[in-house]
Amino acid sequence: MFEAIEITLSLLISAVGTVVGIYLLYRVFSVNTVERIKIAFALLLAAAGIFGFYLLSGHTTVLRVLAIGVGAVAGALMFVHTTELGGRFRVFCREAWVELGKVVWPARKETIQMTGVVFAFVVIMALFLFLTDKTLEWVMYDIILGWARS
Repeated sequence: MFEAIEITLSLLISAVGTVVGIYLLYRVFSVNTVERIKIAFALLLAAAGIFGFYLLSGHTTVLRVLAIGVGAVAGALMFVHTTELGGRFRVFCREAWVELGKVVWPARKETIQMTGVVFAFVVIMALFLFLTDKTLEWVMYDIILGWARS
C-alpha cells in the first residue's frame, strides 16, 4: 500500500518538476517548438531517474543512487548533444578549457611556500583567539563576577 503511494508521489514529483522546467524554458528562452520538445525529453529522462530512485525503494542505496545518476547523465547528454542551447553550452565549455590552458599556474615551490604561510597564519590566529578567549573568561568570571575557580 505505502509503496504504491510512494511510487505515485515520486511520479507526481517528477512530472511536476518536468512541467516546471518546461515552463521556465518556455518563459526564459525563445526557442522553437522542436527545441522545446528535445529539452522536454531531456527533462523527462532526468525525471525518470528520480522516479527510478523511488521505484527502487526496496533495493540497496547504491542501486537507487545509480538510477538517479543514469537519468541525470542521459538527460544531460540528450540536452547537450541534440539542442541548440546544448551546442552553445559545449562551445562555452571548449572556450573555457582554452582559457584554462592560458592560466599561469604556480610552481611547486611557490605552492609549498604559500601553503606554509597559510598554515602559519592559522596557527597564529588560533593562538590569538585562544588567548583572547581565556583573557575575556578571566575578566568576566574572576574580576567582574568574582566567581574565582578553586
